[in-house]
Amino acid sequence: MTDVLRQFRSFDRPVQLLALNQFTINIGFYMLMPYLAAHLSLGLGLAGWLVGLILGARNFSQQGMFLLGGSLADRFGYKPLIVAGCALRTGGFAMLGLVDSVPGLLVASVATGFAGALFNPAVRAYVAADAGDRRVEAFALFNVFYQSGILLGPLIGLALTGVAFQLTCLVAAAVFLVLTILQIRSLPERRSREAHDSLLTGWRVALANRRFLAFSATMIGSYVLSFQVYLALPLETRRLAASETVGTIEVGVLFGISGILAIVGQLRITAWCRRRWDHGRCLTAGLALMGLAFTAPLVTAASPSGQAWTFLPLAASVTLLTLGTVVVFPFEMDTIVTLAGDRFVATHYGLYNTICGVGIAVGNLATGAALDLARGNGVTWVPWAVLVGIGGMCAVGVHVLNRSDRLEPRPVTVS
Repeated sequence: MTDVLRQFRSFDRPVQLLALNQFTINIGFYMLMPYLAAHLSLGLGLAGWLVGLILGARNFSQQGMFLLGGSLADRFGYKPLIVAGCALRTGGFAMLGLVDSVPGLLVASVATGFAGALFNPAVRAYVAADAGDRRVEAFALFNVFYQSGILLGPLIGLALTGVAFQLTCLVAAAVFLVLTILQIRSLPERRSREAHDSLLTGWRVALANRRFLAFSATMIGSYVLSFQVYLALPLETRRLAASETVGTIEVGVLFGISGILAIVGQLRITAWCRRRWDHGRCLTAGLALMGLAFTAPLVTAASPSGQAWTFLPLAASVTLLTLGTVVVFPFEMDTIVTLAGDRFVATHYGLYNTICGVGIAVGNLATGAALDLARGNGVTWVPWAVLVGIGGMCAVGVHVLNRSDRLEPRPVTVS
């Protein structure tokens, strides 16, 4: 924690405030969202397809609108979009606790998703602009606060939901209301150099940036891999556990390993990598590590359920996956700014999030289907081998881009 505090104090007030804001944003978000599906299905008695529709609407409104949110931030300034996103999520979370009709729940879900599309690209562009040459360090610090919120939020939500889910929603809404007021009062204005350009110009610049698009496409697989800490690895843990209770405890341990490792190791790992390698090599090493993480579940795939030792490879898998993600994140965020050429940075972040978001949706659907098919046909090792291959392909792809100097910016001409 001493290293975190020292690094935190070394930045100007906007980066400090945005790091604290992201910590609080994640507390507010993750104290509610892990328990929303249970509230909709068990608390309100909605059919499974309606629960999927409501949750899917939130995801679509966020992933599908990232580009719009980023371009609005470049056009009107970063602060207004951050404030608008927090205010919209305040209303959305309050509605989730107060309404029980499907139309009302859909509106609330869409509002919470669109809120993320508004403030996420703006926050990252603001951090990049204010940190200057220290972007990698700033994003490493940012991820420490980000992961801390993810770790703490569900614990607070568990306690509140034990009283009433409505209380969780209202507390989460209150958190975002305080954040909204704090942003208005304390966050300095920050505008991009392209504030006078149209939204269409920003879209054309980003979509014409072939190096950026190549990097975005190459990185899709990394998001599919990192999301398996919420999908494939918990499912495999529960499958192999001796009982449902043991499985629940082991899944909680996996989340704890991931969060604590990211919080404790991020700054030191980033500094270690930066001393030894350039950005491209850091990304390549991190992606390779993420792919290698799934070699461990290959050991458990053919093991009989109920064996206590089968949890150890899964814990090793989460450890390697988290280490790879920790290595990748700050250099990934910095590379996007570099490839954007410091032009329409929020727009590039928004487009990047949209591209990777679509990849996550398709990848999760394919992973879930592959797990079911593999188990049904007695070849449970196949999905894990595919995930290892995805990591390898991502690492090779970034290595090729780096060796050919395509991780460096190139002027983009828009006719």
